[in-house]
Amino acid sequence: MATLLRKIGLIRLHDRDTEDPKHHQGSLKGTKGNQKNNANKHCQTTNETNILSTPEIKARKLDQHGKDKPSGKDKQGKDAKEKQQQQQQQQQQQQQQTGGGGGGGVIGGKATSASSITPLAPHRQHCTQVRTRRLMKELQEIRRLGDNFITVELVEDNLYDWNVKLHQVDKDSALWQDMKETSTEFILLNVSFPDNFPFSPPFMRVLTPRLENGYVLDGGAICMELLTPRGWSSAYTVEAVMRQFAASLVKGQGRICRKAGKSKKAFSRKEAEATFKSLVKTHEKYGWVSPPVSDG
Repeated sequence: MATLLRKIGLIRLHDRDTEDPKHHQGSLKGTKGNQKNNANKHCQTTNETNILSTPEIKARKLDQHGKDKPSGKDKQGKDAKEKQQQQQQQQQQQQQQTGGGGGGGVIGGKATSASSITPLAPHRQHCTQVRTRRLMKELQEIRRLGDNFITVELVEDNLYDWNVKLHQVDKDSALWQDMKETSTEFILLNVSFPDNFPFSPPFMRVLTPRLENGYVLDGGAICMELLTPRGWSSAYTVEAVMRQFAASLVKGQGRICRKAGKSKKAFSRKEAEATFKSLVKTHEKYGWVSPPVSDG
């Protein structure tokens, strides 16, 4: 038995000694190759996971970027709010410049803001333009007249305040004889035009000489229906009104006042305005009589 065991041990030692080193190296290479392959596989899997994960990362970044950036509706809402704020600031600045920062008022027991009052400005501007164009046109037409019926002078270069000289009345009238005897070359009248002319009548009064009758009242006020809001028409021109006035002077038997002391007393505007308001109220109550009762 001992000899058998020894032989077996010698055989094993011989196998170890006679083992091919190349085969051993191949086995080592195989193990190393397997390790490399495993490493390559691991790298490939990691690379594949990285490649696959990049779209997800991009998508996440895009989602985060989209959350950070406002949408189109949000932008429009912000832009609208900014515009409203800018408009409010501009309105406040305009209110401070025009109204002194008052802000509003009360009309009929209701509070009104300055923005509700601003539309009046364009309306006033339009009325001023209409009045200016109309008066410029009438002034040019009067100056083109060759009959020397009336002449116009602006009071202190004010287009809306005229001094009108009436040079002619009916030559068969007593008033014309008075004008010749007193060396009165014309009857001077003042005509002032309101803001809403020609849709409202002008205010007209006699300045000189001092007249009696002829529908000329205290202060130089003139009793003519067409000079009242009820009888006025925007189609009337200044020339037409003056011709009507010249006819009413003759019809009402107007004369130049020659009484001592009274003839030198000048007409006043305040007295003329008060007299005109009174006669308008009287005629609105009792009506206008045409022809006048005094004329039969």
